[in-house]
Amino acid sequence: MRASRWAFAVLVVLVVAVQLATAATRTEYYLTQLIISALYSLVVIGLCLLMGYAGQISLGHAAFFAIGGYTTAVITTWNLLPYQQHLLVRLLARGGLLVQATNSWGTAVLYLSPWLALAAALALSGAVAFLIGIPVLRLRGHYLAMATLGFGTIVYHVLLGSRLLGEADGISDVPGLGLPGGLTVNGTQGSRVVCYYTAWALVLGCLVLVCNLVDSRAGRALRAIHGNEAAAAALGIDTARYKLQLFVLSALMATVAGVFMTHYNGSIGPAEAGVMRSVRYVAIVAVGGMANLWGTLAASVLLNFLSLRGYFGTLDDAVFGAVLVVFMMWSPHEALRRCRAAIRSWRGRRRAGTAARRQQVTDGAA
Repeated sequence: MRASRWAFAVLVVLVVAVQLATAATRTEYYLTQLIISALYSLVVIGLCLLMGYAGQISLGHAAFFAIGGYTTAVITTWNLLPYQQHLLVRLLARGGLLVQATNSWGTAVLYLSPWLALAAALALSGAVAFLIGIPVLRLRGHYLAMATLGFGTIVYHVLLGSRLLGEADGISDVPGLGLPGGLTVNGTQGSRVVCYYTAWALVLGCLVLVCNLVDSRAGRALRAIHGNEAAAAALGIDTARYKLQLFVLSALMATVAGVFMTHYNGSIGPAEAGVMRSVRYVAIVAVGGMANLWGTLAASVLLNFLSLRGYFGTLDDAVFGAVLVVFMMWSPHEALRRCRAAIRSWRGRRRAGTAARRQQVTDGAA
């Protein structure tokens, strides 16, 4: 627990130090990529929890990200101004659940609060994850991966072909998400620092939740399921319930990331639900370590930042695909074993060389 507290303290110091460094060097534009990297890290942390502690591989988490983003985009871009005399709209206005503003075209609009849209997105995504998880989580290994991949592909093509959801263009002109104190999450330059700290506050909150879960009784049950599901079931652990609950939780994390990303960017497109997005998330978890939350967070920030800065160029998807293939063939455990073997071999050669030199000195003296 003490080590975990130190890790949180170091992360907070790093987040603040990076922001101050960019302000001092006038490189605040780096914050844009760090904000997006932090939001993508929410998805990766949830997937790390699912893969590392429940042993379930999902290639459909990009779909939950897109469900969150599209839900909030549809709700907050629906102009209720023509219906403002309706009873339901008036009740929503009295409850403070409506926002009146002017869009980028200079037109007055009346829309539902983004916080209400966030609640709706969580409810929809949680329901979908629950309904999908019941049959899908009965599968194992590559069958489970293929089933979640099929789910992600269905969501992608529904978004791509739906006129209501903007087809290939997606949904744009999404308003910002209001925060206490008159602050807003949006893509303007003036809100960049606010969005930076908001995104990393979400990451910290998610890490606190996940670390507490891992150290709890449920976390021990999940580790038992990952180690040997049959043995865990024989001990009385309800493996199906734990796996389903964890699947829903990880889907909700992806949904929150999708909602905040959509309000930050002011738009969302079907590419966010693409297969390669899910492959990226799985590749990052493989690099960071299946059950290593801090390693996964570091890998996510590093790889996403490099990708967003364009260091991989046109080979962006190929890099993530290659990383996934390499780490699936040569897992971190195997890598560690080989490193230890190499170190022992080097020490053995060194000792043999030292013994040989001592023998030469002894022979010369004789």
